[in-house]
Amino acid sequence: MLCGIILPEAQTQEPSVFAEPDPAVTPEVYTEPQPAGEPQDTTTYLEGDILVRTPLEAEEEDGDITVVTADDYHPYGLENKREFNPSPERAVWMSALFPGLGQIYNRRYWKLPIVVGGFMGLGYATNWNNGQLQEYSQAYRDLMDNDPSTNSYMNFFPPNTKEESLNKTWLTNVMKSRRDFYRRNRDLCIICCVGLYLLCMVDAYVDASLAKFDISPDLSIEWSPAIGVDPSEKKLNVGIQWAFNF
Repeated sequence: MLCGIILPEAQTQEPSVFAEPDPAVTPEVYTEPQPAGEPQDTTTYLEGDILVRTPLEAEEEDGDITVVTADDYHPYGLENKREFNPSPERAVWMSALFPGLGQIYNRRYWKLPIVVGGFMGLGYATNWNNGQLQEYSQAYRDLMDNDPSTNSYMNFFPPNTKEESLNKTWLTNVMKSRRDFYRRNRDLCIICCVGLYLLCMVDAYVDASLAKFDISPDLSIEWSPAIGVDPSEKKLNVGIQWAFNF
């Protein structure tokens, strides 16, 4: 007969997935390594979660820190860009140097064709009226010198027109009025050229001065009834007073 002692098998207990964590166990803390020579990242990862520290807490722990805000951030390639702020004095001098340069300096390129077209039109009109003035002035001088060999005034009539058939008094009045007409038009074109030159300077100055003017649509008007006294007639006047806010 064989006798023996049977030892009970070691029972292994599997951990339950629903078991609560033991508060006595300290969780493992993992810090992401940083390359040599670079500032160390103070962000701490705890079991897959990120521990976010407020700037006040970080300052208490690390001392002096630099907090980067949204105003310090610049998109790529725009960190060295400066806001355009034209100078009114410089715009005036550039426009005085050559009409249109002030508009280019203010970046109002759409005004340049207007300036160029205005000067070209006035220049052509001045040249054409001056040519007509020279012709009628010469014809008037030939008519008044009583020299038969100088009759440039006949160039204004058809070739088959005879000089004897023309009324000299009427012809003299016509030549004189035409000469004065084209002289007035030429002088007016010159004055318009000077006025356009000055207008370009004023436009460049005003445009540069109002470059930072607030043109937002947030405008409002306040109005209310008003009663006034006319001191001469001693009567009450009823009206409306208003004020624009912008």
